[in-house]
Amino acid sequence: MRNPEQTIGNMADKLKTAFIGSVDESGFPAIKAMLQPRKREGIKVFYFTTNTSSMRVRQYLTNSKACIYFCDNRFFRGTMLRGTMEVLTDAESKEMIWQEGDTVYYPGGVTDPDYCVLKFTATSGRFYSNFRSEEFSI
Repeated sequence: MRNPEQTIGNMADKLKTAFIGSVDESGFPAIKAMLQPRKREGIKVFYFTTNTSSMRVRQYLTNSKACIYFCDNRFFRGTMLRGTMEVLTDAESKEMIWQEGDTVYYPGGVTDPDYCVLKFTATSGRFYSNFRSEEFSI
């Protein structure tokens, strides 16, 4: 892959769904589809919204190891990023990615206690395209 930052960044920006992985209480991987990240810093840091009361938040608070996966069905290519997930509940983080219409999910608004931010920080990844995979560091 010539330009991972551009290729993976374009996938993250254009694909409407991202898959996030966590480790469950028994040590098994657990995957969940999410809406695309609300914000990203290159391909190192990604921000998602979720419910504070969710199972995934409990898992990340216990074990921060995580991955995110973007899959482009049109070109049959994908990328997995490995790293850690933080659960952020501070006002600044919540306001940073809040969008109009989020009250559908969080009726109490940006200060809803059941609204939090997931911050994923990547350390490495794996890209698949044209019948081959390649590992890379971030």
